Amino acid sequence: MIRRLLAMAAVAWAVTTVMAQSDPLSQRKALMKGNGEQLGALNKMAKGEQPIDGAKVDAALAKFGEVAQKAPSLFPEPPKASEDTRALPKIWETKSDFEAKFADFHKAIGDNKDKAKSVDELKIAVSAIGKACGNCHEPYRKPAPR
Repeated sequence: MIRRLLAMAAVAWAVTTVMAQSDPLSQRKALMKGNGEQLGALNKMAKGEQPIDGAKVDAALAKFGEVAQKAPSLFPEPPKASEDTRALPKIWETKSDFEAKFADFHKAIGDNKDKAKSVDELKIAVSAIGKACGNCHEPYRKPAPR
């Protein structure tokens, strides 16, 4: 009985994982949530609330780079009316500009990846990367519900 339940749980987990991987909306939500978490950690270091940890800074920048590369392909078509997303239709109306924003984000990461060695340098890096995020969010994302 326990083996059967474990087997059923394993199958359910595998199916859920495959479905999430084939669902661009879920994938991009997960990537963006991860971006927010990484940026939050960097902000704490930049504000001096936590000591600078070079490994964490490098990991955050690597994650941002991964997002910059993967995210544009996760917007293949406009969302259905029933989908819970903050993506605006403008993404698909001006797709080349939208994709250019991710290229700018990737460039900001590369330009700042070796500069985050002190609090002052990290502040500059976080500001530049955050600005690149905002340059895409402002025109292409609905404001958060209040």
